[in-house]
Amino acid sequence: MGQSNLRREAILKSLKKTSEPQKGTNLASEFAVTRQIIVKDIAILRAEGHNIIATPDGYIMKKNITNKIKKIIAVNHGIDEVENELKMIVSYGGIIEDVIVEHPLYGEIRAMLMIRNLNELNKFMKKFKEINAQPLSVLTGGVHIHTISTESEEDMSNILKELKKKQYLISE
Repeated sequence: MGQSNLRREAILKSLKKTSEPQKGTNLASEFAVTRQIIVKDIAILRAEGHNIIATPDGYIMKKNITNKIKKIIAVNHGIDEVENELKMIVSYGGIIEDVIVEHPLYGEIRAMLMIRNLNELNKFMKKFKEINAQPLSVLTGGVHIHTISTESEEDMSNILKELKKKQYLISE
């Protein structure tokens, strides 16, 4: 077995043993290769069918947890409400898995977020502000979609109730 195959197996083992995101630069340092080699390794592992996602905090294995309640929601709000919307979701135990917008030229654009708690949200928002980023929803006038998951129907119901109360949730 080649050196690159052994490295990919070790990367996969490392990602499976933790639920914490692992930065590409840290993996590169650990295996004494460049970050670009890690990006290529991750692409190969994904092509082999491994459920690895890239989040703003690094790579993680997306676990198939069947007891989670999952819902896709459509929301609409201005740029100044991003943090408030996300905070509402995580404060009721929700995980913000992604954000999706429908672009007129490119179709669906999806970014994996995997924001699971207030600490992760604070880190995301700090980076968001540091790099002066714009949310994907600027492409669609504030309209966007999230996949959210919770441990219980009650948590999901509370999230939807709060989003509706703030008039973020797009109703049928």
